[in-house]
Amino acid sequence: MLIFRLVFGLLLVAALLCFAMSVGTGQPVWRRRGVVVLKWALIAAAGFFGVLILERLALLL
Repeated sequence: MLIFRLVFGLLLVAALLCFAMSVGTGQPVWRRRGVVVLKWALIAAAGFFGVLILERLALLL
């Protein structure tokens, strides 16, 4: 669980930094990188919540 939280948090920070670089430099490549990192953060979040749901289901069965 700690690994999922750490990966999710780091991906969100990386996306935030990419968007800040996009605003700071005006280069659209940073915005595209930020969107890609944000997509991976959402995938990590889906995996995290999937693990939580599976743990709850395992306790019910």
